[in-house]
Amino acid sequence: MKNYLKDLLKKADSEYAEIRIEKTITTRVTYAGRDLEDSSQNVSFGGNARALVKGAWGFTTFNSLDELESKMMDVVSHARHIGTRRNEKLKLADVPVVNVEIPLDIRNDPSGVSLSKKVDIIGAYNSLALNQDKQITTTSASYFDRKRKITYANTDGTYISRESIDLGFGIMPIVRTAEGAFFGWVTGGSSDDFNVVLNLEDQIIKACNDSIGISKAAPVKAGTYTVILDPLLAGVFIHEAFGHLSEGDNVYEDPNLQKIMVLGREFGPKHLNVADTGLDKGLRGYLPYDDEGVATERTYLIKEGKLVGRLHSRETAAKMGERPTGNARAINFQFPPIPRMRNTVIEEGGVPFDEMLKGIKEGIYCINARGGETNGELFTFTPADAFMIRDGKLAERVRDVILTGNVFQTLKNIDMIGDDYKVKDGPGGCGKGAQFPLPTSEGSPHIRIQNVVVGGK
Repeated sequence: MKNYLKDLLKKADSEYAEIRIEKTITTRVTYAGRDLEDSSQNVSFGGNARALVKGAWGFTTFNSLDELESKMMDVVSHARHIGTRRNEKLKLADVPVVNVEIPLDIRNDPSGVSLSKKVDIIGAYNSLALNQDKQITTTSASYFDRKRKITYANTDGTYISRESIDLGFGIMPIVRTAEGAFFGWVTGGSSDDFNVVLNLEDQIIKACNDSIGISKAAPVKAGTYTVILDPLLAGVFIHEAFGHLSEGDNVYEDPNLQKIMVLGREFGPKHLNVADTGLDKGLRGYLPYDDEGVATERTYLIKEGKLVGRLHSRETAAKMGERPTGNARAINFQFPPIPRMRNTVIEEGGVPFDEMLKGIKEGIYCINARGGETNGELFTFTPADAFMIRDGKLAERVRDVILTGNVFQTLKNIDMIGDDYKVKDGPGGCGKGAQFPLPTSEGSPHIRIQNVVVGGK
């Protein structure tokens, strides 16, 4: 395969060309209430070819190697046709040439567990949740895993053959009342270990109790509060509210964002450090090489409160006069790579959780993320669970908490960062440009934020 791809790329009359070939085996198990809705395993095979000619890209996909040579020639022709009309200058940032084969290096391979065994495991969790309490009216339980082999080559001489695993699951007990549906959940994910799916009974019982507790909680009173985010919600916050603003194409294509995201600008206190990394083995955001064959790294976005970097593909790095960071990613062979996050984190700050509680007369402790959205520099997040803080201590549970604000002002209002860094993968993923759900991870310690606007009753 290696020699075949290299010989074919030599025939591509272009400034640059690349080929990606992908085989994926996907397993899914899904329950809705007592019904097993999906128990399946399927295999997909395909690839893409991409070529750069006179500043224009050509891109095509294929499902058979018999098509590859003709598709390669077609994509060069298409790029030349567009480039001749546009005649723009577009270069890719230089990166080292790589020749590497990366076999699976995992602890417990999910592909070694039968589909029937996976159905039994998820089914038992689902039954445990349904039978835990009569107030649990229904459930949602799902599991997936993907075993993938990617072969990549480009005209620079890079060749990468890589095998990977991605898995995720979620079990959600649901309480329905006249006021709505309320739920806790147990989620997890990994890129190297099926063991994360095992021995979850205690967590599921807690999620059932949380669902019931949330359903009985009073709505929070709207206002402005000091808020503590747990590591899970803080990780989602930094991913959604700041990580996307740091992606090179988003910055390059938005003149207003360019004026804001100026390297060296102060965005937060000196104890705030934010990074994006592909090096954390075992996390769903782990990525030794991106989808342009660039080695990944730990890329700092904020260092001691100041903006110091952003996330690039080779194209956006060249356009902005910066260096590639190994963030070019495609969800599968049907899409070209674009700048995407890997594992986006807030680093530890050293403050114990008990110290954060001190001095808060009335505040809110927010746990995990139920949902949220961003619109430029504005954000709205809904915690999965929340408790009032009164006179420096955790108090009663509240619900219907909605956090809103401006991300840049909110970053400046972070006055404490914890000593308890944590990453908790889940079954979801990141969405951008019709590519969803891309495996990513988010991590953080607890963080305390002053003057957060909270919507509620």
